[in-house]
Formats: sequence, C-alpha cells, structure tokens
Amino acid sequence: MTFTDLGLPARLCTNLDTLGLTDPTPIQTKAIPLAMEGRDVMGLAQTGTGKTASFGLPLLAHLMRMEGRPAPKAVRGLVLAPTRELAKQIHDNLRDYAEGTSVRVGLVVGGASIGAQIKRMERGIGILVATPGRLIDLIDRRAVRLDQTRFLVLDEADQMLDLGFIHALRRIAPLLASDRQTMLFSATMPKQMAELAETYLTDAVRVETAPPGKPADKIEQSVHFVTQGSKASLLVEHLDTHRDQAALVFARTKHGAEKLMKFLCERGFAAGSVHGNKSQGQRERAIRAFKSGELTVLVATDVAARGIDIPTVRYVYNYDLPNVADNYVHRIGRTARAGRDGTAVAYCAPAEMGEFKAIQKLLKKDIPVASGRPWEGEAEDKPAARRRGKPSGKPAGAGARSGKPRRSRPRRAKAA
Repeated sequence: MTFTDLGLPARLCTNLDTLGLTDPTPIQTKAIPLAMEGRDVMGLAQTGTGKTASFGLPLLAHLMRMEGRPAPKAVRGLVLAPTRELAKQIHDNLRDYAEGTSVRVGLVVGGASIGAQIKRMERGIGILVATPGRLIDLIDRRAVRLDQTRFLVLDEADQMLDLGFIHALRRIAPLLASDRQTMLFSATMPKQMAELAETYLTDAVRVETAPPGKPADKIEQSVHFVTQGSKASLLVEHLDTHRDQAALVFARTKHGAEKLMKFLCERGFAAGSVHGNKSQGQRERAIRAFKSGELTVLVATDVAARGIDIPTVRYVYNYDLPNVADNYVHRIGRTARAGRDGTAVAYCAPAEMGEFKAIQKLLKKDIPVASGRPWEGEAEDKPAARRRGKPSGKPAGAGARSGKPRRSRPRRAKAA
C-alpha cells in the first residue's frame, strides 16, 4: 500500500516522498480513503502514529479541487488543537505537505501578536490551524468568518474536553457551514467523546488501530516507588546514565516545572522548560533548542508538552504522576515515535498511589517495578498532594533503592 493507492493527488505524494514518508501507517491506511470519500471520521490511534497526515492529506486533497481563492477573512478548512505547541506542529506538517500547491496554511494561537494574525487573515486562507481561545478572539474582532468553512478537524479531542474547550466549540461550530465534513482524532477515548462525536459528526465511521489508552508497544515502562523528597536525586542519578540523549521530564505544576529545571541546571544538565507561565516565544525557543540538541533535558507540564513531536526523545520521566490517567498515555507517547524504541520511567510517591492505580487500570496491565514496593496505608487512599516539595538534592533514601520504603505517611514539604 502506498499513498498513491490511497487516492491522493500526485503533488501530495511527491511532497511526501521528498519528506521521506513512503509507507502509510495503519491509521492513515484506514482513515484517508474514508476521508477522501467525504465521510465524517472518528480516528483513534496511539500518539506518534501519524494522525496529522490522516486528516491533513485528505483535507488538502479536497481543497486542491476547489476553484478560486477564499473570500477575504474566510476559512475553507479549520483545524482546532488544544495547545499552542500542537497547533504549531500541525501547521508546520500541513505546510510541508502543501508545498507547491495553491492551498495556504495559516496559524493563530495565543501568546503571539494578534495584530499580525488579523492582517494575515485579511485575504482569506485555505486551512487555518488554531487554538479555540485565540480563534474566538479573532471572531469577536470580526477578523475571521467561518460561514464558508466546509471542513472541521478536532485533533487531540480528549484534551479539548479536559481543558474545558467544549464551551468554545459550542460557540464556534454554529458559525461553520452546515454542509461540512468533520473529523475527530484522539489517542484516548473518554466517555464524553461519544457525546462529542454524536453532537458534531454525522454518520461517522470509527477507525481504530489500537485499544484506546494503549501506549506504543516499543515503550519500555517501569516505576520506582520513592518518597517525594527523594525524587530529585533519583532523577539526577537516572539522567546521569544518558547525558547525551534527549529526555523529557513531566512535572505537575508550572512552578514545580520551573524549579525542577533550575535544579537540573545547577547539577550541570543542559535543561530547559515549557509551561503555561512561559511566553509563546520562550516555549518555541526551548523546543527548538531541545530538538537541535542544544538542550538534552526538557521539563514540561501536560498542557505545554502536548504536541511535542521529536523523534530523538529516547526517555520520558514522570517526575509527578498525572491527575488524569489518560495523560500518562500522552506523556509516554512522546517517545518511541516513528517506529523507534523508547523508555518511560515513573516515580510514585505515597500520595500518588491513587493515580498509579488509575493508570494501571487504564493500561489493563501492571507496570514493572524497578525499585521499592507499592505504598500501603493511609496515604494510599488519599488524593495526590497538590503541593509538592522542592527538589532537595539529597541522595535518594535507602528505602527507594532497597525495596523497603517507609510505611508511615510522609511529612508534607513546603510547596515547590
């Protein structure tokens, strides 16, 4: 099976070949022919399996057949993404696919000059990739019109639900052309997704290449049961074993991510951070430096890291376990991309046992234990602490490595 076999225009196939994309992935093989027929599609696949091309290529093919140029301020195809990083990644991929065609691809996200974005929209655009909040800003300023938008894509729809973008979607959708094709893509399938699909998709075809919530098979997972105060030193110990290889570290909070990044820099690592307190320019510079190898460690929060597509990421560390189990799948999906191998390491403190159990329930399997034993007692039944301790720099306790963690409830440290 080739991209030509899927019915794509020759120009797109040539561009894909230039980009080194010759063999469609399973999700592309299933979704593209249906999308080319004009069907509404709900696609479920692991992260890193080529979902962007699954909707982007048929979208470009449809727009290439349309005559004339878009009207001023008009959008023919709209792609909504939950985060700036993911939106930029989609935009860059679509622009590469569209090289040499008449289809213009634009990007509007928060954290960038809205004046420049308004000017860019004046002559209309073929495909607009946007975050919901900034798109509504442009709608309020009458800088964009969606009545001619005949194609809608919701990417990472599960996170849109998590971040509360359903309210923005309810405002945006009625402004689009009633006769439109809608595609929804996600790596996980929360219960609300069925309601979302029923509301915005018509006679949709569901395509799936792996059970929702299943991470890539080539990711080697493990967990260390360690006290919160010992996590920082254990992380340094692990990072020391592969200083020249890219590692992505997830923290729970924006402030905690920044503190951890500074701690790692003090320990001699080339580390950066991306989180909601950073400007869009700062986030883009950090990701570029990480991608080029100037930085070898990137500390991120869930929101900021969605959309990081860097094939060289070999290691993912869950310094803090996520509140939402689905986010664990997205986090570790930042490694083992494009068929490569990857390693995902989780640190579980006593107060995070609830989150750890939820993750294993979602995965439908046990994560191999690398050190320590599952925490027992009072802390196990409590929700994870919302206040995290500062990275202490002290050696990890003997319990974390000997497999004999303390049984008593850990003393709460000051907020990070």
